[in-house]
Amino acid sequence: MIFFRQMFDYATYTYTYLIADLKSHEALLIDSVLEQVDRDLKVIGELGLKLKYLVETHVHADHITGADRLRQSTGAKVVLGSATKVECADQLIEDQEELVLGERLKVRAIATPGHTDGCTSYFVEGHLMTGDCLFIRSCGRTDFQQGSSERLYHSVHEKLFALPDETRVYPGHDYNGLSVSTIKEERSFNVRLGGGKSLSEFQKIMNELKLPMPQRIHEAVPANLKCGRR
Repeated sequence: MIFFRQMFDYATYTYTYLIADLKSHEALLIDSVLEQVDRDLKVIGELGLKLKYLVETHVHADHITGADRLRQSTGAKVVLGSATKVECADQLIEDQEELVLGERLKVRAIATPGHTDGCTSYFVEGHLMTGDCLFIRSCGRTDFQQGSSERLYHSVHEKLFALPDETRVYPGHDYNGLSVSTIKEERSFNVRLGGGKSLSEFQKIMNELKLPMPQRIHEAVPANLKCGRR
């Protein structure tokens, strides 16, 4: 049986996901936040879980991961997508490779580049953690860190939108008070990628965003290339 918990960092609008196999109590944590390490350790301890993996969906530009601190505290392995090319990771996971918790709970990596080269989504028993690749009714930007609107479009349409309608979508961030969606909803209503939009329409949307750079990018990216070590 799967245990699933969604946690939120209000300062950076970041979701962290705790997933565990309830029989073995083995767990993994997706996209931790440095300032929330004590919270995460408290929850893990209270529930009697054994943290096996610290998973990052990509190298973040808006917050510093708590992966290294959590690794030091728990002995868990830090996992990033194979295209990320960071030396601090204990494991670089390939597209369609699985992380196993207990005897049977399998968490499948899905390479979804476009926001960054190494972006990886994770699927387990109907739950899809999309990082910054796919947001609820939106998506991650593509104008820095090897971003490519063409690659993001194909990642979402060919890999994520191909999943069953009822798949529950859990994003890396939310700025509008939404915590979960479904593949059917996003395929239909995502204002950037859904509703049958063509690649050229999506590229036009992304090119016209003109977003400011993340406030902490010059601090966050160098630290996250070291799994959160400053």
